[in-house]
Amino acid sequence: MTHCVLTIAGSDSGGNAGIQADLRMFHAYRLHGCTVFTSLTAQNPNEVHAIHDVPADFVAAQLHSVIDVYSIRALKTGMLFSAPIIQTVADTIKDWPLIAKVIDPVMVATSGARLLKPDAISVIKSELLPLADLVTPNIPEAELLANAPITDRASLRDAAKRIFDEFGCSVLVKGGHALGDLALGEDTLYDGTEFRSFILPPIPHPVSTHGTGCSLSAALAAELALERNLNDAVTGAKKAVHDAIKNSYLVGPECGVLGFTNH
Repeated sequence: MTHCVLTIAGSDSGGNAGIQADLRMFHAYRLHGCTVFTSLTAQNPNEVHAIHDVPADFVAAQLHSVIDVYSIRALKTGMLFSAPIIQTVADTIKDWPLIAKVIDPVMVATSGARLLKPDAISVIKSELLPLADLVTPNIPEAELLANAPITDRASLRDAAKRIFDEFGCSVLVKGGHALGDLALGEDTLYDGTEFRSFILPPIPHPVSTHGTGCSLSAALAAELALERNLNDAVTGAKKAVHDAIKNSYLVGPECGVLGFTNH
């Protein structure tokens, strides 16, 4: 029986990020992907033009339609947008403790568009993160979750430890924002016992890096669905995204997309 992975996230009309990127990554791992749409976006790699959030009761209907039937080994969350949606997701997935849970606390798009309502941050902290096996914040998101500035490696590790101590989940802080490279800076994993650093060689002048955060959390969920330990899962997921950037290609004038390869 083929394992299934679930993505609970927003739709990217350009197909670069969001659920569309998640499904492409799941397919690269030869896993079946189930979907729960939380928001519809009108966007391209340069700008988010509009966001339409899905009613929370319809999010719940989607969740129960798939989670009660499919053999879901792992799930990831992406753009959840509003407090009612986050609460609905948390209320449902807490009843499935055997499903590995990767929480990508999507707050702001690379273009600068806000992808999370301000009042939703407290609900992510109180309801969703305590259910996570792994949370994958970038630098600005880690600062919000830890309520502490990150200025160097020491403060980054302190923030990761604060997040673990408060929410009880392993933390992968994506260092690209601090190091000037969106996907390939030094990422730091803290599992409550030790810190591990993950660094891959930079790719000069990539065609596209849009959707790397979504793709990384999708790859992590796929790795965990295949029952890999956390260290191996991060190693494999990082390589999957690195390969996708290396193989990115143009799909329009000055518009590229990640190129996924089988794993």
